Amino acid sequence: MGFIYYLKKLRDGFVINQVKKINLPHFNPSPIVRKKVIFSGRVQKVGFRLEINELAKRLNLTGWVKNRNDKNVEAELQGEIKKIHFMIKYMKSLKRASVRDVTTNEIPIIDNDTEFALIKE
Repeated sequence: MGFIYYLKKLRDGFVINQVKKINLPHFNPSPIVRKKVIFSGRVQKVGFRLEINELAKRLNLTGWVKNRNDKNVEAELQGEIKKIHFMIKYMKSLKRASVRDVTTNEIPIIDNDTEFALIKE
């Protein structure tokens, strides 16, 4: 196993530890929605997808996240709208990434969606 492998393991451990340390606010109940979100900027190769994956699980959101060929990151987030807004605001504030733009579109809810997936392509 090469040096890059160990660097990625170290980065992943850092990301997971950071998400565990987030002091989540109290969320008053809000409507359930599903949003397609595209993050652009320097969002690949910095643990961005892993951070979304780990935070989504902490927030009890469902959906998925994946890298796109255009160097952006795309996610579908389903859950309480206040939690989705928190997720987007948090991801925009990351120092090791540089989110230049976020586009969101509301899409239909998937009734039987029960997990969050990190898609590797």
